[in-house]
Amino acid sequence: MQTSFVYTGLPARVLFGAGKLGQLGAEIERLGARRALVLCTPNQVAQATRVAEQLGPLSAGVYDGAVMHVPLESARAAIAHAQAVGADCMVALGGGSTTGLGKAVALTAGLPIVAIPTTYAGSEMTPIYGITDAGLKKTGRDARVLPRTVIYDPALTLGLPLALSVTSGLNAIAHAAEGLYAEDANPVTSLMAEEGIRALASGIPRVFAAPEDLGARADCLYGAWLCGTVLGSVGVALHHKLCHTLGGSFNLPHAETHTVVLPHALAYNAGAAPEAMARILRATGGGATSAARALYDLGARHGAPTALRDLGMRAEDLDRAADIALANPYWNPRPIERAPIRELLQAAFEGARPD
Repeated sequence: MQTSFVYTGLPARVLFGAGKLGQLGAEIERLGARRALVLCTPNQVAQATRVAEQLGPLSAGVYDGAVMHVPLESARAAIAHAQAVGADCMVALGGGSTTGLGKAVALTAGLPIVAIPTTYAGSEMTPIYGITDAGLKKTGRDARVLPRTVIYDPALTLGLPLALSVTSGLNAIAHAAEGLYAEDANPVTSLMAEEGIRALASGIPRVFAAPEDLGARADCLYGAWLCGTVLGSVGVALHHKLCHTLGGSFNLPHAETHTVVLPHALAYNAGAAPEAMARILRATGGGATSAARALYDLGARHGAPTALRDLGMRAEDLDRAADIALANPYWNPRPIERAPIRELLQAAFEGARPD
């Protein structure tokens, strides 16, 4: 065990369990708020409307402008709408896109967030925000964007499509996997990371086999909570840098991109982080010969995409992606070099099972 480390716990109020959505109004009042604007994506309007109706006089309506990668113009539009309706708090209902929009508003307008995840993204547990401007996704950390309360109600994930259930879960696993070899990793976050991976690696196959299994959905939400907490507590490395590049600059879908890239990023770092790889392999059940192959197989067995070309990436853009990913220095357990990074992107583009 490490005998010298720094651990900073982030403030978090979590309500977990089926039916916890019913306590939303009390949580808004606990913040001292009186007009909560419910944020969502266009395809979750019906669900968001039901939540707004449940809030009654505490509701400032529904805003359905959340889109992937939080374009700057969408953030500005949401801020203007919140001001126009006199909102003093936001309810972010959905996945990473909606939570990300709420964070962008919180960063500028200072409105507190109550997050209600309906996917396994985990971003609701982090002070990390991302905004895409002029084809580049810029990320940062700021305590103002951390949701004040998170309500995990497994019943709300029953409508999550099966394919997105798998990729969203693997997206969460990516947070914990990189947390295990982060520069500022510590024994506390590493415990959370391994347990989060274990819960998701167990839950994903059960959700795939029985989508209405509330216990399996709860295990996945529990894993997402832990993995998101890890992401919010320590730094990230190559995997997240590549995914931000591919999403922000080439508009690839977020969870699917994480799913495809993760095994190849782990293979790249395997020799430099053997203890982390052993813990990932153990958490997945140890049925493969490496952490990279275990997570590749977990996705492939359950219908997840394995190749960037299947997500819309073009072969002629791989060189530019490599250049963008190397443009700003960042820490990684293995040195970042262009030729191996380009090879990684090629393998991910083709969907090859990692060596």
